[in-house]
Amino acid sequence: MDEKIFEISFGIIGYAGDAKGLAFEAIAQAKKGNIEAARETMKNSKEVITKAHRFQTELIQGEANGSKTEVSVLLVHAQDHLMNAMNFQQLAEEFIDLYEKLESK
Repeated sequence: MDEKIFEISFGIIGYAGDAKGLAFEAIAQAKKGNIEAARETMKNSKEVITKAHRFQTELIQGEANGSKTEVSVLLVHAQDHLMNAMNFQQLAEEFIDLYEKLESK
């Protein structure tokens, strides 16, 4: 496997995992009634996922410029982590909104 693809794959996996972990933490904060802290944690989660997305963008730009990308199981796994983290962030925001509504009653 190309060393660059290996590095990109692990970059995506690492940042996506951190972003998902922060989203989990945000839900836990909201569940305890700490809505503002939860929203701040989600802001951090989105900043981290942007770093993972930059790695993905690097691959897309390379391919758009004619550079073929070797698709490996590791790269597929990295993409899976990124998409799952992004989906989880969306769900976490819904949970935070729901907990905020419950707090206001």
